Amino acid sequence: MSFKVCVCGGAGGIGQPLSLLMAMDDRVGELCVQDVDVAMVPAAGVAADLSHLNLPSKVKGFAIDPKQPAVDQLEECLTGCHLVLVPAGMPRKPGMTRDDLFNINAGIAKGIAEACAKFCPDAVLALIVNPVNSVVPAVTELYKKWGKDPKKIVGVTTLDLVRASKFVGELKGMPPQQVEVPVIGGHAGATILPVLSQTTPATTFTDDEIKALDPRIQDAGTEVVNAKNGKGSATLSMAFAGARLGKAVLTGLAGGKSEEYAYVESTVTDLPYFASKVVFGPKGVQETLGFGELSA
Repeated sequence: MSFKVCVCGGAGGIGQPLSLLMAMDDRVGELCVQDVDVAMVPAAGVAADLSHLNLPSKVKGFAIDPKQPAVDQLEECLTGCHLVLVPAGMPRKPGMTRDDLFNINAGIAKGIAEACAKFCPDAVLALIVNPVNSVVPAVTELYKKWGKDPKKIVGVTTLDLVRASKFVGELKGMPPQQVEVPVIGGHAGATILPVLSQTTPATTFTDDEIKALDPRIQDAGTEVVNAKNGKGSATLSMAFAGARLGKAVLTGLAGGKSEEYAYVESTVTDLPYFASKVVFGPKGVQETLGFGELSA
């Protein structure tokens, strides 16, 4: 089965490598790279670059005027899309909290969501735009208001799992790609909850190791922001993690068995939105799974 995928913000720091990784998936027959017309690198240029890869996907670039409603400009780009990945928005800078980003990025997400609701209402909308903890509930509630399926809205938290696997693998001398650490809760600071007791392969941790791992996983984004000295945030690792989520969605849409962690509307806890393992199916989020017994 061939899918049409769009990356909104596809000419940016996350969007370019994310577009590359999605183009490398043989199931993607059409890839749209969308961004604003004032982006440092034109979306058409990114699309032209990717179109030279000897891969099946046909790549096309779309640029919009951010001063005009996105819904008036994205019909061709979004019509027929199965998956829309959204790394669009302002990245976090040193000293900036995710809440500082909300007023700017929520408006961008709303514009894209409005266009998706009109032109590809059956597409899964995977939101990378920060702050995920706030943007996902806002967009989900808008989808309900517009009479669309809220199970199409997914918050991408996969990077927390990627980081947890890497840090635990390094600490314990295991191949990180073979390590799975459940990370539940949310996608900001103390809401990121690594469930180290459920690490596979089964692993034991000392109290000191837990005290070191928890904050490192929770604050890993800040580690990258500071290391880039204000010139960027986590882009390459975020693209890697976003593509992992995107591929899981495509597997579900194709009718395969697919599970991945994501931040979605949930009944797993008393919280209306929660990150846990999700089953993806032909229509998007098919089921949200619990997380077993916690050790503390």
